[in-house]
Amino acid sequence: MSQTFRHPDILEIARTQGKVTVEGLAEHFSVSLQTIRRDLSDLAETGQLERVHGGAIVASGTVNIAYSQRRELNAEAKAAIAADCAAHIPSDCSVFLNIGTTTEAVAKALLEHRNLMVVTNNINVASILAANSSCEIILAGGVLRRKDGGLVGTLTQQSIERFKVDYAVIGCSALDQDGDLLDFDIQEVGVSQTIIGQARQTFLVADQSKFQRSAPVRINSLSALSAVFTDAPLTSSLAEHCAAWGTAVHLCA
Repeated sequence: MSQTFRHPDILEIARTQGKVTVEGLAEHFSVSLQTIRRDLSDLAETGQLERVHGGAIVASGTVNIAYSQRRELNAEAKAAIAADCAAHIPSDCSVFLNIGTTTEAVAKALLEHRNLMVVTNNINVASILAANSSCEIILAGGVLRRKDGGLVGTLTQQSIERFKVDYAVIGCSALDQDGDLLDFDIQEVGVSQTIIGQARQTFLVADQSKFQRSAPVRINSLSALSAVFTDAPLTSSLAEHCAAWGTAVHLCA
């Protein structure tokens, strides 16, 4: 297969998996490691991928990956993160779940919990938890974002401000080395900030692909959260910061 024909396939694999490795692509296309390195360098020069150690990731920018593709990214890791997060949420409590594919996985992991009150601005979360007859579901109002079933905007923030929940579970599009949570949509960021302010404990659920991306809008710092649930170790510097901040780090196998 020529270099020209490999590039679209490499991009498709990167969009589906979040990251590609030199060794994995060399085996997939039956070519040398050096050939794949040239391919990735060419794609990085055109801004379609970003090179990272051992491979490449989808290029950062001002637009997020399509929601349908994000649902497929690191699905097993998200399920493990969700299971661990749900294990730290007891029955007989109130919970806020916001927009995101990992928070949807948390909703699935809460299906056996009893006597929950769940407030959400995610129609998908409400649909999932409708199968739990012991769960009261409250949808925050707002403008429907059809691409992901999210409710956003001023009405959503005003609705959330009426509650003080025991736990909030939030996601993000990126997590930088300073411990800042980042996202693409300023309206969604405003909702996330309101959620953090209205919860006694806030959990971040984020798989390791979020460590390798960037986004333009800051939500908050890990220092404002109770815990982060992820599938890969934080850098030693960020782990030290979390320890100083009192933010627990749960590594989910």
